[in-house]
Amino acid sequence: MGIEFRGSYTVTVTPFTPGGEKIDYEALKRFLDWQIECGVPGVIILGTTGEFLTLTDEERNDYVEATVKHVNGRMHVLVGAMNAYTPRAAAYAKMAEDLGADGLMILPPYYYSPTEEEIFGYYKAICAATKLPIMLYNNPFTSNVDMSAKLVARLTEAFEQVQYIKEASTDVGRVFDVIKESNGGMKVFAGERIVESFLLGAIGYVDPFGNYIPRATQKLWNLLEAGRIEDAKKIQRHITKIEHTIAEGHPTYGHQCYSKALAALAGYPVGDVRAPLTTFASLGEEGKERLAVLAGVMKELDQLLVDLDKNAAA
Repeated sequence: MGIEFRGSYTVTVTPFTPGGEKIDYEALKRFLDWQIECGVPGVIILGTTGEFLTLTDEERNDYVEATVKHVNGRMHVLVGAMNAYTPRAAAYAKMAEDLGADGLMILPPYYYSPTEEEIFGYYKAICAATKLPIMLYNNPFTSNVDMSAKLVARLTEAFEQVQYIKEASTDVGRVFDVIKESNGGMKVFAGERIVESFLLGAIGYVDPFGNYIPRATQKLWNLLEAGRIEDAKKIQRHITKIEHTIAEGHPTYGHQCYSKALAALAGYPVGDVRAPLTTFASLGEEGKERLAVLAGVMKELDQLLVDLDKNAAA
C-alpha cells in the first residue's frame, strides 16, 4: 500500500445528460481535465455528492472504468463503495479495485443504525474483498450512526486497508480524538471546518466545493501547509458564505443541484440531479436569485486569490 492521500480531494458530482437519463461522459472528461489543471491531487467519485444511490450497477461499473481510464494516473481516483447490504458493498469495493481505482471511501451501512459489532463486521467483509486503502466516512446524518474515536481506532488496528477517515460529525474536536485514540495510525480528512481541522491534525479535506471553485480550495489547502493560516481563513470565510447561502435555500441536500448549477456557471456544465432530489430548474426565480448571490461570492473569491498572490509576491 504505497499510495498516500493528502490534500484537498474533490468529492465530485456525477454528470448527467438532460433529464438525467444517462451519464454524460464527454462532460465528465472535461470536468476531470479541469480538476487536474487546477492541481487537484485526487477525486472521490460516487459519494453523496455524486448521487451514488441513483446509479445502476452497470452504470457504476462503466462510470468507474471511464473515470480511471481518462485520469490515467494524473491524479488519484477514490470510489464510494458503500451499501446497506454488506455483500454488495464488498462487491462494489472489489469492482473498483478490478477497474483500477486507487482507493475507496466507505460509509457504514446506512438506514439500519447498526451496532459497533455490525459495523466492524461490515468493514471486515469489505477488507476481505479488496486490498485497496479505505477511507472511512463518518457522517451520522446519512448513516444514522456516529462512529466513535474508539471504534475508528479499533478498525485501524484490525485492518491494514483502513488508513483514512472523512470526519463529518460536526464535532471538529473529533479530529484530535481520532488521532489520539489511534496513536496517529488513522489519517484524518476534514469533512468540514477546514482550517480548524487542519490545526487539529487533519492531513486532507474531502471537498464538495471543488466542483465549482477548485482553484480556491486548492489554494486554501496550500496556504495551510505553508503556514499562512490567516490567509487560508480569508478563503474559508467565502466558502462559508457559499455554504450558508445554499443551506438557506435548501437545507437538506441542495448542495447537489447548486453544485451542478455552479459548475455550469464556472464553464463546466454537468447536467442536473436525478429524482428524488430537487432539480435546479424546479427552483424557479428563487433559485436564479440565489445563484446570482453565489456568483457574486465566487467573483469576490476570484479577486481574493489575485490579491493573495500579489501579497505573496510583494
